[in-house]
Amino acid sequence: MAAALQSRVSDLIGNRPLSARSVLATALLGADQPHLAVAELVAVASLFGISAGAARTCLWRMVTDGELTADGGSYALAGRLLDRRQRVDEASRIDDTTVSGWDGTWELAIVSLDRRSAADRLDLRKAAAQLHLAELREGVWIRPENLDPQRLPASRLVLDRQCTHFHDAQTGIAPDKVRALFALDDWTDDAEVFIEAMEVALKVRDDSTESFTYEFALSIAVVRHLQLDPLLPLALLPRQWPGHALRGTYRRFDDAFKRRMNAAFRRAAATAGG
Repeated sequence: MAAALQSRVSDLIGNRPLSARSVLATALLGADQPHLAVAELVAVASLFGISAGAARTCLWRMVTDGELTADGGSYALAGRLLDRRQRVDEASRIDDTTVSGWDGTWELAIVSLDRRSAADRLDLRKAAAQLHLAELREGVWIRPENLDPQRLPASRLVLDRQCTHFHDAQTGIAPDKVRALFALDDWTDDAEVFIEAMEVALKVRDDSTESFTYEFALSIAVVRHLQLDPLLPLALLPRQWPGHALRGTYRRFDDAFKRRMNAAFRRAAATAGG
């Protein structure tokens, strides 16, 4: 990988060590089914230098916190992690035709409560981001009305508690304002870096622990970036918008990485058993 690309990817991924919770949650979020056997999860953790005891303790804490359920030697996503999986699936699997139809109207959510706590404000900001709304000004959240209005009901409920909704609104917002409001240029720049990084990873056959850890972190970063895609109608996107290319490349990268991950933790489980 060219030094400039490697440096840029490292900046986007970050260099913080992966925690046990991050590793276990990501393994479950990326599994074909949202549950894995405890032996599989312990094996995944071992690939990142996390001991079996630390992995089991973390799993117990995640069950206690309502993030997982335990049943017969396997763990399944629950609560906010299950909600997150739905958002991940939406972000990585959505088809461009899903967001292409648009009648030109906008959705508005305007804060209607006189007083809100800091926690309320943070909850609203998170929910609005998950629903791909942008803040036009303080307390005014908008987006084109081209997505399923029933999407992500938990996030929608947060908006319903704090805001008054307006639908079928008309606006003459300028294209440059849309680009800035939804940070389209920044999203494009980062998406192009991720696409190139995944293409390079797909061509390299490297079974080292360092390569595996890097691709695991790259996968996490790409999913986070996909979740920031504003999913605007095609009429409002730049001509060279990389959303479709990023999702397509990620699906190929994810399929290849899952095969590597499954083979790796089978080897780890067999070594531990032997």
